[in-house]
Amino acid sequence: MTILIKGAGVAGLVLAYELRRRGLNVVLNDSAPRAGLGASHYAGGMLAPWCEREAANETVFDLGLSAADWWEQALPGMVHRRGTLVLALNRDRAELERFAKRTHGYQWLDEKCIAALEPALAGRFTRALYFAGEAHLDPRKALLALEEKLVNAGVTLSFGQPMTSPLRRFSKIVDCTGPSAIGNIKGLRGVRGEMLMLETQEIQLTRTIRVLHPRHPVYLVPRGEGQVMLGATMIESNDAGQASVRSTMELLNTAYALHPAFGEARILETGAGVRPAFIDNTPRIVKTKDGIAIAGLYRHGFLLAPALARQAADMMQRDRRKGAA
Repeated sequence: MTILIKGAGVAGLVLAYELRRRGLNVVLNDSAPRAGLGASHYAGGMLAPWCEREAANETVFDLGLSAADWWEQALPGMVHRRGTLVLALNRDRAELERFAKRTHGYQWLDEKCIAALEPALAGRFTRALYFAGEAHLDPRKALLALEEKLVNAGVTLSFGQPMTSPLRRFSKIVDCTGPSAIGNIKGLRGVRGEMLMLETQEIQLTRTIRVLHPRHPVYLVPRGEGQVMLGATMIESNDAGQASVRSTMELLNTAYALHPAFGEARILETGAGVRPAFIDNTPRIVKTKDGIAIAGLYRHGFLLAPALARQAADMMQRDRRKGAA
């Protein structure tokens, strides 16, 4: 039984790992020149089911609970289990109460506790929500490491061109092409997200920081060596072009309000990606004319890909057993 996976973003790589771990033969194909491009390249890498529950349904929370454990098992040492600190600027302090009412798994912190967790923010905030059970990873490093593991495990990876082998040679075909499937899978739409990569030695953060805002909450994810990923907008659009001036200004203004030291930070990179989503922003496995698709991961790729991959692998193993019966 050989399975073809189309798309080498987070969904395709995670599914390939899950299938190979179960002893199945896998071919992974992507028309991009290498793995991990597209929306996965610009992801925050937050493994934050409790925080995401604030704006998502219970399914997203349930599917995401085991994500940090899956990534830690697959890539030991790459998951940073330091929790998430949720803050609000003085003018938006009511947003903290609203956020708290829509989720759980947190504790309230006062100014002293905030300073103990993040000394760089001492004296700047008097209240915060702390989600101790959450984690984060560096998406680019994680996908490169996962790709290397797949190669070492005997998975065939093909980049830079569409699959030319006859599709009938594959037992199953799984579409993990993300935004490329928009227009091919009913109900799938694009949501644009923009990000910045900053570098400063003046402020050191050790965990994900979420800064609440009525219209565009912002998160900062430390990448080490003074680098911080700053994101992200959510715009209903299929446009994957460069980040706009307005979005860049909004992101930078929030970072500066969090700490003035970001005013002297270097902008290493700007980027934008289109994230595929269904109307309810909940991913699902859908049937296609060639097989199945893992679709609609929205902004939850690293959080939900492991659970969706397990579901898809279970489906294929059941089909395999039925075929052998």
